[in-house]
Amino acid sequence: MIASGIAFLALLVLRVPIAFVILGASVIYFALNPMMASTVAQRMASSLESFPLLAVPFFIVAGAAMARGGIAQRLYDFADGLVGHWHGGLAQVAVMNSLFLGAMSGSSNADAAIDARTIAPIMRQRGYSNGFASVVSAASGAIAPIMPPSIGLIVYGLLTDTSIGRLFIGGIIPAFIITCALLLTVRIMAKRRGYKPERAQRLPARQIAARGQSALWALAMPVLLIVGLRGGWFTPTELGAMAALYAFVIGIFVYRGFRLSETYDLLRESALTTANVLFIVASAAVFSLVLALEQVPQSLLTSLLSLSDNKYVILMILTVMLLVLGTMLEGLALMVILVPILNEVTRTLGIDPVHFGIVLVFNTTIGSITPPVGTVLYTVCSITKCSIEEFSRESLPFLASLIGVLLLLTYVPALVTFLPNLLFR
Repeated sequence: MIASGIAFLALLVLRVPIAFVILGASVIYFALNPMMASTVAQRMASSLESFPLLAVPFFIVAGAAMARGGIAQRLYDFADGLVGHWHGGLAQVAVMNSLFLGAMSGSSNADAAIDARTIAPIMRQRGYSNGFASVVSAASGAIAPIMPPSIGLIVYGLLTDTSIGRLFIGGIIPAFIITCALLLTVRIMAKRRGYKPERAQRLPARQIAARGQSALWALAMPVLLIVGLRGGWFTPTELGAMAALYAFVIGIFVYRGFRLSETYDLLRESALTTANVLFIVASAAVFSLVLALEQVPQSLLTSLLSLSDNKYVILMILTVMLLVLGTMLEGLALMVILVPILNEVTRTLGIDPVHFGIVLVFNTTIGSITPPVGTVLYTVCSITKCSIEEFSRESLPFLASLIGVLLLLTYVPALVTFLPNLLFR
């Protein structure tokens, strides 16, 4: 185990992609145990033999089709109609736009990249600093992993055998709370810096309604998700297939945002993203076996319970630990590694798995916008050409806001569990 730990740290320092860091450390562990050498391939293959895991590529295809199909522009126009007259109008639009896009992409990276490519350049032209525009793009991406169809929630549900439908519904109220917190943060920062609204007055209700009508097919997708799950019409996997088909048809035949000839490029882009996600899942499955063989979950449980048997104290310890680890490891990989360990802890303490799932996914998402290994941070900065130093300075108020929401969700479980308990009686 010591050799694996040294290899893990060495590969991490060398900035090897996280999936290869995890897999490399695992391979070294089993190489020192020749009787178990074949376990690596077997474990990687078996971890992907899951029907519910098919939901991941389906929702990735749906998000790619939504982004290409002219839907993003209509959602932007609708968001602008709603909040463009507020202080820091363009930044407010970016946050509200992420709420809408998050209900389609399920990925903070995808959502932040769209804002960084579309809204951030306009913000810079209107006098916003590049750092502020970049941070708004990244921070607003934190909404997507909490909204259905979150890829992180799907993976968590598979790892813990928790209802994905309940997790999806449980993320709705937290997503709106995160949105409100970011809108308030933008307002405070914009007033201090003199960032003006997009217009002096709110648009007439008729114009807002017209923009909403134009985006109606896009806004109908989250309704499809919720009604389909609540009505029992689809499993999460079937719902993913329906969402992909819906986005494809709307993008081509209704909004005409892309042509049939572009289907190959769309599917290729989706396949690459899917391969990245599933390779992390497969690699982390091997590493989780190493942890199980070394009885790390039992040791962690014993250590935590020796500190306190109060679940709220343990939740605070876990929150701090995850925030720190999230600055060093990619969120999905961190989740796949730790969930099998933490599941034992939370079950022993009687913590609701839906509540903990939302808190865990949001926690790792916050880590993705912080240095030194924040994936969303590097995605946005590579697009906007913002320096890490400037991004880090500008991100402090937004990180404070997001951590405040994280603590609120951690200690008021009803904000997460109310809707699932109401709809899944």
